[in-house]
Amino acid sequence: MTEIETLLANLFSNTFHCDCQSIVLLQSSGSNRQYYRILYENRSVIGAYNDDRKENEAFLGFTKHFLSKGFSVPEIIAEDLNNNIYIISDLGNETLYSFLCFQRKEANEFSPKLLSVYKQALSGLLKIQLSGNNGLDFSLCYPRAAFDYQSIHWDLNYFKYYFLKLAKIPFEEQLLENDFNTLSNFLLSANADYFLYRDFQSRNMMLFQDKLYFIDYQGGRKGALQYDVASLLYDGKADIPPIIREELLNYYVSLLEKQEPKAAATFKDYYYAFVLVRIMQAMGTYGFRGFYEKKKHFLQSIPYALKNLKWILSNVKLPIEIPTLWNIYHQLIEAESLKQFSIPKLNVCINSFSFKDKHPVDSSGNGGGFVFDCRCLPNPGRYKEYQNKNGNDKEVINFLKDKEEINCFFEQVKSITDIAIKNYMERKFSNLMISFGCTGGQHRSVYFANALASYLCNTYDINVEINHLMETKWIR
Repeated sequence: MTEIETLLANLFSNTFHCDCQSIVLLQSSGSNRQYYRILYENRSVIGAYNDDRKENEAFLGFTKHFLSKGFSVPEIIAEDLNNNIYIISDLGNETLYSFLCFQRKEANEFSPKLLSVYKQALSGLLKIQLSGNNGLDFSLCYPRAAFDYQSIHWDLNYFKYYFLKLAKIPFEEQLLENDFNTLSNFLLSANADYFLYRDFQSRNMMLFQDKLYFIDYQGGRKGALQYDVASLLYDGKADIPPIIREELLNYYVSLLEKQEPKAAATFKDYYYAFVLVRIMQAMGTYGFRGFYEKKKHFLQSIPYALKNLKWILSNVKLPIEIPTLWNIYHQLIEAESLKQFSIPKLNVCINSFSFKDKHPVDSSGNGGGFVFDCRCLPNPGRYKEYQNKNGNDKEVINFLKDKEEINCFFEQVKSITDIAIKNYMERKFSNLMISFGCTGGQHRSVYFANALASYLCNTYDINVEINHLMETKWIR
């Protein structure tokens, strides 16, 4: 075990009065926090390590407050701030983003079910913004207690120094600073007496047991309502079509109107200015993580940000004059140096099949890929109650995910496929096939195909296709 894993194991055993069976490091995201899935007695919890104590205090303090309000956030099970660790409930692997990947049939199509979940997200957000504000200890906010002039300028300078400079976009610094001041002063004239989630985007919401949960709000502070709505609806890789964004925006405003009519009346006056500052903050992140830290998958988000900027330039008129900034947006859209990031996505074809039949054939012609044999794992098909069900059914899913062998097998599958996908993306390969086989192609192989597809959609900017090859046989 690593030092962190040992600390988490000790905290776990002191809390549960038993030893854990395994601790598995989960895929990292854009932050420096490290998350571990701790398995025990066919159950699991999440252990977290973050060397930033103030950020930990903010997350734990906000969580306790939100739980007291009945909000859907993870439960705190144990904490050890002296060692920068804590344990929270396990909300599974399905984020709103991975759910979006599965639900969308085409690039610009939202299913009614997906639209409904986004409306749930906005409804839950409004409760946090309004009710979560009451009684919250804002002294926990880190690094600022409010989205004030200083916070706004940090975001704008992040965009300037880590995106514009590193992307070699020319600008006159003083004129840009003048526009930054104009934009900041306008944003600060909006009512800001609410809780601002700060990073309200599709990867920070979990779908668990048919319920939407909120995570990663440790950067929250006092601020305006518009920022979080802009964060969700202009979430780059979510690539929400303009007509859907407008419907969701109007839905949020209609909810706000019932509770705070005055705030609803002026909401759209400021909204697109907050959209711009959120896009610039995101582009600063893409530049820092991508250009500076050389994490190439962040650069793949650039085309989405440019697409959103192009739509705003064609459809939005702000009540302020920011000519230098507006000109920079036009330069970004036309910049030849940024067009290289419009890279075709890797296509991953995931199959489930029966070993009684032939192995799946790679239609792309590239060959290779992986075939995982699931026959060594517990088989639901041996039980009468599961024989007419399959790996898409809740009963089968619950049966399998409660088994230690299943979870360990899946963690190994993820580790192997991570290596291949990162390499294929760097080398600009176009196709990869991954197949899961079991005895009948009905339970275990279907379960793993779905689970891996969900994980890959949530982790990488790729196209994922699922084929359950025995489906016509096990559909009754």
